[in-house]
Amino acid sequence: MAGFVTTTLHAPAAALGSIEGISDGLAGAGRFVGGALADDPGRRRAVAVGGYTTTAVLSALIGVTTSAAQAGTLRGAAWAARGLRVPARNALLADVVPAAAYGRAYGFERTMDNLGAIAGPLLALGLVSLVSVRTAMLLSVVPGLLAAVAIVYAIRQARLPQAGERRRLRFQVQPVLRGQLGRVLAGFTVFEVGNVAATLLILRATDLLTPGHGTDTATQIAITLYIAYNVAATIASFPAGGLSDRLGRRGPLLVTAAGAAAFLISYLVFALSEPAIWVLGIAFVLAGVGIGCAETAEHAAVAAFAPEQIRGSAFGLLATVQAAGNVAASVVAGLLYTLASPTVAFGYLAAWMVLAVTVLLWATQNTHSG
Repeated sequence: MAGFVTTTLHAPAAALGSIEGISDGLAGAGRFVGGALADDPGRRRAVAVGGYTTTAVLSALIGVTTSAAQAGTLRGAAWAARGLRVPARNALLADVVPAAAYGRAYGFERTMDNLGAIAGPLLALGLVSLVSVRTAMLLSVVPGLLAAVAIVYAIRQARLPQAGERRRLRFQVQPVLRGQLGRVLAGFTVFEVGNVAATLLILRATDLLTPGHGTDTATQIAITLYIAYNVAATIASFPAGGLSDRLGRRGPLLVTAAGAAAFLISYLVFALSEPAIWVLGIAFVLAGVGIGCAETAEHAAVAAFAPEQIRGSAFGLLATVQAAGNVAASVVAGLLYTLASPTVAFGYLAAWMVLAVTVLLWATQNTHSG
């Protein structure tokens, strides 16, 4: 997308930034609205299938646009549909697996998602070398539509109960925030406010390595370390889900707390590290393990603690918290990185992780195991 907007369409970087910012905002809004839609079993199936189909088609059509405005409009609409489908997808997954397997189910989903994040760009690079960027974008509709077909097939094979009378569309925030589920989401909110975008990790590694290796080599090493981050997240997700299942109802909270602890150590390394590649590698791997644990366990916790009738709203609120928290973490940490120092920025993030571990352990109180 970056190369298409700036090189093919000859738009400035500011246009790309606007497109991405607006699209991310619409995706966040879509997640919140999608939560309300997903409370109804019939709607959640339609929204999941429709969300994947719409995202695939609109994203592919960007390949025929001739201006940044056209590309931005399609990107924004595609990302809104992408946001809408998230709560429905997560609620559907809870519908088709037993409660004792929530951790493994969401761990497997996260593993496949992370594998896609590694394989997808590599496939795109191969396509671009064989055909034009525009053609590669148009071809992206194929896996997107296959995903929609796979969901339809899975729904039919799962033999879910017939959807009853349509439930009234309501944004159920207050019921989600009550009781144990509210305490769980409070812990997740604290964690997400300290969960910075991996871009800042790459920047820190590049800055540390540049004096000894030069800018180009430092950038290449930092990107390689980021690949290690994704690999660690991929490897950690499924075992984290299995551990969550084995630990009973407290499992998802304990695994999320473990993820926050891994981030805490990683951030401290980034705050205090010398420019040693192996030390930075440990920090990236710890952050990857942290995100693999946390994302898996957050979804398993919502599936376990949310009553079925508000499960869609709970997943929608979680997705909204994740999006808003990541933005807050990145903006504040970025400002501290620039105006104060990288040590202050990562120290700030580490403090949030200390608080997250504390709140998550508090949330395990009054949670019966088994």
